[in-house]
Amino acid sequence: MGKRIISQNRGKGTPTYRAPPKRRKEPLVHPKTDVSDTLSGEIIELVHDPARNSVFAKVAIEVGNDKIVKPILAVEGSYVGQKIFFGNNAESTIGNTLPLSKIPDGSLICNIESKPGDGGKFVRSTGTYATVISHEGDKTYLELPSGVKKRINSKCRATIGIVAGGGRKEKPFVKAGKRYYSLKSKAAKYPRTSAVKMNSVDHPFGGGGHKHIGRPKTVSRGTSPGRKVGSISAKRTGKRR
Repeated sequence: MGKRIISQNRGKGTPTYRAPPKRRKEPLVHPKTDVSDTLSGEIIELVHDPARNSVFAKVAIEVGNDKIVKPILAVEGSYVGQKIFFGNNAESTIGNTLPLSKIPDGSLICNIESKPGDGGKFVRSTGTYATVISHEGDKTYLELPSGVKKRINSKCRATIGIVAGGGRKEKPFVKAGKRYYSLKSKAAKYPRTSAVKMNSVDHPFGGGGHKHIGRPKTVSRGTSPGRKVGSISAKRTGKRR
């Protein structure tokens, strides 16, 4: 008798593939501001985020006579007591968030919106940053960490600086237990066994005298869950030439 393959087990939603509540990701998005408004805030605490292996900042933002505490993505150089600003009239200094049209060429930025007002989608991983290349009309050209050049609406907001926590990958895990708990916080199973090393009853790619799939890797979109592995409904396969 075989066992459920990983994709089947994950679809069922067992505790093995469920992130614990204390390790859920904080929604680190830019605070919403009107076109003419500029909000000011003060970092009151830097908190470790186990789901990201980094820190985020709790900011007390002044809204009228009240103060709202909101988590935001921390950048390198952030400290408790730092004053930061959000909006069109904010200065182009580390930690401030402003539209791309107000950021000078050559600046290092992070947490970039893909559409105006969505809170930030690009360049959020620890130690990463994008570079502002140029402005043309209502578009801004950026160079992402991957080296890809991207054109984005100049009304989209971004934070000046590099995401905090850079260099964390340079420290080795040393032992399997640390790796296990690191991936457990992201609802990922560890250790994982390669499919071609399994028996044929345990996975469609298993069995055989040596490590090879032994059958086509491409499957259709409507394939049963026990067979839905490999290149699912692939438009093309093979090496690009």
